[in-house]
Amino acid sequence: MQESTPGLATLLARLSLMARAVGLTDTQWAARAGVRKETLSRLRHRSTCDLATLNALAEAVNARLELVTTSGAITSSDGHFPAGVDRDYERQLVELCASRSLALDRWISLGPRFFMAGLAVMLASVTGYDRRGLLALAELIHPGISEPAVFSQWLERSPLRPSRFLPQLNAERSHAA
Repeated sequence: MQESTPGLATLLARLSLMARAVGLTDTQWAARAGVRKETLSRLRHRSTCDLATLNALAEAVNARLELVTTSGAITSSDGHFPAGVDRDYERQLVELCASRSLALDRWISLGPRFFMAGLAVMLASVTGYDRRGLLALAELIHPGISEPAVFSQWLERSPLRPSRFLPQLNAERSHAA
């Protein structure tokens, strides 16, 4: 079983985005977590952190640290993409996208973070979807994915073909209406 173990920098980046989303400066966020602002600043340059400190920073922005185990899905050698997309998996992805859900846990439960973040960026280009919400979700899943060069890499390497997926999504949306 493969376990997701993002680095400290990635976790802090996600938590920082959440702090900004609720209007907290670093000083306010650190105070709310019961740590010094200098501690928060130093953590951004370290590769390790005390779990209690990290947990306090998460709780201060109404987040929870959690170990997420993938469903044993086979991924690409770098872990960024599923090894393939069969019809069943494609159906799950279409259903997620058609639901218009922005729930982080639903998105990260369905595949590798880079892959799912790219899917959210792609979906943000579809008329009628919450572009800002999807781009914010994508950045929470994998910071930097909405940069054109990074998304271009996603498009080149993804086993999910937009030319096949988007018409299926449109059909699902039409059927649900």
